[in-house]
Amino acid sequence: MEEKTNTGMIMIKEGTLVPECLHLESEPYSKGWRLVKNLDAQGLDRKIHKAGWTLFFMANEIHVAAIGSDLGNTTRRTVKKAIACMKSDRLNCLEIAQVGVKRFLGLCYVSVCAHPRHIQESIFLFHAKDVREADRIQLAAA
Repeated sequence: MEEKTNTGMIMIKEGTLVPECLHLESEPYSKGWRLVKNLDAQGLDRKIHKAGWTLFFMANEIHVAAIGSDLGNTTRRTVKKAIACMKSDRLNCLEIAQVGVKRFLGLCYVSVCAHPRHIQESIFLFHAKDVREADRIQLAAA
């Protein structure tokens, strides 16, 4: 499966609550994460805001890189590293801000800059209602 990794591409954690009116086309990308196919970061932000929800932008950047012989596999591995580097398990979205590709002696060097994002109904990040809901889900799963 060779997909093009573009700036503005959005990954959403599986099971993330989104507004009912938001019809996202997505496909599995890595374990627990889906690639949004029909919207980029700006389009998703507009639709979520229109529905009265909030797409938070986290200021910290994630910078990762990988080297490999196949561009598609190396890019996918680099994006998976970015997902793994997210500092909080509570964040449910990742925006690919920049993708750089260099080649040397037949090897691909792929660097990715990404921003954690978070989708929720409340305008307050991790509102108490969301925390109680997350705690209840974690207890039920245990």
